[in-house]
Amino acid sequence: MSMSTPGPERVPSTVKVDKTSGQGKPPASGKKAPASGSPRPAGKGGGKARKPITPVKVSGGRNWGPIAVAGLVVLIAIGIIGYGVFASVKGSRSWQDKAADIEGIVNYREQKNPQIDSQEHKEGPLTYVTNPPVGGAHNPVWQNCMGDVYPQPIANEHAVHSLEHGAVWVTYKQGLAADQVAKLQEKVQGKDYMLMSPVANLDKNISLQAWGYQLKVDNAGDKRIDEFIKDLRVNATKEPDAACSGGNTTTGPVTAASNGTGMDQQQGK
Repeated sequence: MSMSTPGPERVPSTVKVDKTSGQGKPPASGKKAPASGSPRPAGKGGGKARKPITPVKVSGGRNWGPIAVAGLVVLIAIGIIGYGVFASVKGSRSWQDKAADIEGIVNYREQKNPQIDSQEHKEGPLTYVTNPPVGGAHNPVWQNCMGDVYPQPIANEHAVHSLEHGAVWVTYKQGLAADQVAKLQEKVQGKDYMLMSPVANLDKNISLQAWGYQLKVDNAGDKRIDEFIKDLRVNATKEPDAACSGGNTTTGPVTAASNGTGMDQQQGK
């Protein structure tokens, strides 16, 4: 049997297995080599790469707008609170303190003058310390003081009794300009515990009286007139809750024959 001559010897091709081929066993360390072109991990042992940190920009200037607004709000709040405290304290002040703040007012109560402080009832004409009078002995009948406006002088003796009941008596110099008289009348007419009349020989154009207090001014537009009325009307009474109605409504002086026939005499006041 003849044998064939062997052909050229065939050499088997060699296949190289690397770390990324998927063939063969992985490296003993179990770690993959970084892909081509990727940055090498930082630190020892080829740890995972960290993302670069973007630097934070810090503005060198301060925005004063919100700060200014906040400051303004604080100032407004302080002002509101301060005004509230001021109003509360002012509202709690006594009428005597308020009256004392009126520029030019005269407080005759401080003088402790018996001729002014007397509340005695007397008949006939009486003499008074001031013109117009602000207190003292008086007729048993008061002058009606329910916002009454008398065009002629009234008796001091009746008017002082009205002051004792808490009325404010507005007086003016005889012959005062009509527009001035009209302004005063607006403040008096129809208002309880108010009366008004002209007075002879008055040293000022206008004089206001409450029991123990007096204010003299030159003009009916003087704001102190309203302050006087607001602070002393009713408050300055020497007989709280005494009436202003039912009194004398005539003008002219008291005569020696005058007799008290008003409510005070009937009630023994």
